[in-house]
Amino acid sequence: MNPITINALAAFPQQLEAHYAAFPAGFTHWKPASWDGVPSEPFSAIEQICHVRDIEIDGYHLRFQRTLDECNPLLASIDSDILAGERNYGAANPAEVFAAFRAARAKTVELLSCLDEEQFKRSAEFEGYGPLTLRSLAHYLCSHDQQHLAGLQWLLGKIDAAHR
Repeated sequence: MNPITINALAAFPQQLEAHYAAFPAGFTHWKPASWDGVPSEPFSAIEQICHVRDIEIDGYHLRFQRTLDECNPLLASIDSDILAGERNYGAANPAEVFAAFRAARAKTVELLSCLDEEQFKRSAEFEGYGPLTLRSLAHYLCSHDQQHLAGLQWLLGKIDAAHR
């Protein structure tokens, strides 16, 4: 695996926390009147971090393991809106969310750092993405991270525009 991807995955928890900390007091639950142009899921800041935590644990951990253990498995997509409602993202404690996410991401980075070239070539079918390899899956996770940093920046921009 390319070290730049592993390093980006390892650095992301700190970046996510820093972006979240940039939100003005009282705005972590704020939502704009329109989500047009949002580069991530249309979630408030607190919902964004909960989503990232849950996709790491319930999505990517399972997807990586199934790709390693099964022959060309079909990897399910997760309905983020349903999960957000079921888990009441708006009531989450950010410190607990970040602690769980840091632990989950450390597990991901450890797994990916220990795989050999043949394991990275293992294939799967990802609902909504099509055929991929385990390496592809790692790149998609890294891309997902960046989408959520962009989503938080987008929200900060909307907050500033709405409250100038």
